[in-house]
Amino acid sequence: METVVTQSPHISIRNWANDDKPREKLMNKGVNALSDAELLAILLNNGHKQKSAIELAQEVLRSAASNLCELGKQSVSQLKKIRGIGNAKAITIIAAVELSRRRQASYTLQKKTISNGSEAALYFKPLIGDNNHESFHVMYLNNASKIIRISCVSKGGITNTFADPRVIFKEALELEATRIILCHNHPSGSLRPSNADISITKKIKEAGLLLDITVLDHIIVSEAGYCSMVEDGFII
Repeated sequence: METVVTQSPHISIRNWANDDKPREKLMNKGVNALSDAELLAILLNNGHKQKSAIELAQEVLRSAASNLCELGKQSVSQLKKIRGIGNAKAITIIAAVELSRRRQASYTLQKKTISNGSEAALYFKPLIGDNNHESFHVMYLNNASKIIRISCVSKGGITNTFADPRVIFKEALELEATRIILCHNHPSGSLRPSNADISITKKIKEAGLLLDITVLDHIIVSEAGYCSMVEDGFII
């Protein structure tokens, strides 16, 4: 539940009671006592003219429909449309959101061993699930299913991207990987693989058989969740 800020927005934060100042509140009561706006205000550091840092933070959140996932999609230029947000504040917001994504994704990397697509999805979803453009990634594994490397092999537009099997297997051979997991995102939010998705997956699997490299799965991620093309029966 969001914490309600009771102080008048027209009074400078420095004149608020210590229990209501975001920084002091965090120190005295812990991070869970702060609302999203108060946490964002700490990052912003200050407001703009007659606008406090918390008012500015509330305006930033409103621009993203009060949704942190939507905020994560904002670019520097989009954030700068808000009066009081310049390059420094916009970059700070984007950097904080990206750290959050990487923190969520790091759970999978700590495991080091990935045995199926569902486990790989725990890494990919927070990292690219809410991106507004498609990108195609490959997780390279050794025979013990330990992660060797994760690479972005292609970036595309809003509706599609292209994965070249030659690029994928060139890197797999260089890394001496024996297993791979494919992943790309759908900015549309749909988790259903397209005919093109199924076709390229089959093509990569067939090429892998010739090189004795197993394609364990192809994962599609979006804000809504993920689809395992193996678990959901789109490929065998």
